[in-house]
Amino acid sequence: MENRSNSIKKDSPPLDNMADAKQNLEAFNTRDDELGHMMEVVATPKEERRALWKLDMILIPMMGLCYMMQYMDKLALSQATLFGLREDLNLQGSDYSWASAIFYFGYLAWSWPSSYLMVRLPIGKYISATVLVWGGVLMCHAAAKTFGGLLAARFFLGVGEASIAPGFALITGMLYKREEQPARQAAWFLGNCVSTIIGGVVAYAIGTIENATVNSWQLLFLVLGTITAGMFCWLIFLLPDSPKKIIFLTKQEQAIVLQRTVANKTGMMDGGDFKASQAWLALRDPQTWLLVLYTFCVNLWNGGVTSFSGIIIKSFGFSQLTSLLMQMPMGAAQVVFLLLSAGIATLVPRTRIIMMIFNILVSTIGMLLVWQLDPNNQTGRMVGLTLGAVFAVNIPLSLSLISSNVAGFTKRSVTGALLFVAYCVGNIVGPQLFIDTEEPSYPTGMKASVSGLALGAFFLVCLLFYYLYENRRRDSVYGPPTQLTDEQERAQGLLNKTDLEIESFRYLI
Repeated sequence: MENRSNSIKKDSPPLDNMADAKQNLEAFNTRDDELGHMMEVVATPKEERRALWKLDMILIPMMGLCYMMQYMDKLALSQATLFGLREDLNLQGSDYSWASAIFYFGYLAWSWPSSYLMVRLPIGKYISATVLVWGGVLMCHAAAKTFGGLLAARFFLGVGEASIAPGFALITGMLYKREEQPARQAAWFLGNCVSTIIGGVVAYAIGTIENATVNSWQLLFLVLGTITAGMFCWLIFLLPDSPKKIIFLTKQEQAIVLQRTVANKTGMMDGGDFKASQAWLALRDPQTWLLVLYTFCVNLWNGGVTSFSGIIIKSFGFSQLTSLLMQMPMGAAQVVFLLLSAGIATLVPRTRIIMMIFNILVSTIGMLLVWQLDPNNQTGRMVGLTLGAVFAVNIPLSLSLISSNVAGFTKRSVTGALLFVAYCVGNIVGPQLFIDTEEPSYPTGMKASVSGLALGAFFLVCLLFYYLYENRRRDSVYGPPTQLTDEQERAQGLLNKTDLEIESFRYLI
């Protein structure tokens, strides 16, 4: 660790004196006169609160609704099995497992190109375009007549959805202070939990429609796809590309947003260039790989149980349509634990990772109940499956770790892409462990889910100790970051350097 920091200190000019800070600000103002003027705007506390209120009331619900539709669309395949999709398409053996997994191949294939395009293109418009593609592809599911057709639709659905979560995480990190990000990440992720609650109701309602033209599972894809594609009409206007392009804020409020977040030191005002040096730093950063390993392990559960939840719940003794409604408690549990986790992480300092570990342990206990309780214990196993879904509320907290602890726009986008690669690989492997001959108890899948959750908790503990060690080491080598003046903080925030290059950067835990 010492050698790495010494080399970084030599390679990058130190920023711990006033002369360097002034030089950086002058260079920034020369490069962009408009932004330089925005940095000079003086705002009152009331004006700052109003700008923040507008972001919270317009941007966050918009992203939450979009994320709600993403999970509803993802859950639709599991719901479609209860409407006869496997029988109509003649899926045999492991065909359904591969239909579930191929979505993540598309997700994985587009993760790296997406991380590059989000840096090079206006991020708001790029994400809006992907939503339109994703909605159109979802409607194409209804046209599938064979296993091959379903695989093609699932693959391109993964391509369409690959940019949503990492893109929203980048936008949140661009517009909010580091300490504000866990609550805002959790707020738009709440759409995921709401979709689990209402998704079953929507599917149940569609299942009761008698239609001789299309089957219920086809109608499900058509309805959800139409709603998703329709979101493009307002996303294209309201989703911002940068703080100075938020159309629902005044020029004064745009300047306030810029000034509030510049002290994050996370490179939120990048010039649009993909920096290879930052990509390399992302690959050699220990926090990157600890987050990657954690993400892969916990998504062994996500890929398997999410895809097979309809079948598993039905095996508890519920009818087909009732099985759809019984997914609602899983969403309710996620809402409760999301509010609890985000609230504590926001109000109590240094508790973000601790809350993530707590949620993982709750899910582990839940899956042990599903696996070990008597098959006739319908209530106990349903409670276990409900608790097993709690780990998913860690997603916004892990995204907030990236947006607040990974500095440099390119480094952050590459780190986010690596996490979603791990997310995809875990979701690809997970369904393969739910072997068709073991239906409906799936002992192999249950063992993999419990093991993945336990390993995920272990890697989070390792990440916690790494952050603690690195913060103390930097305090010892460079002194406490409070020694910097406001002008020096501003200069560092505008430089688009990485957390490994900024001596005053300290990791939030």
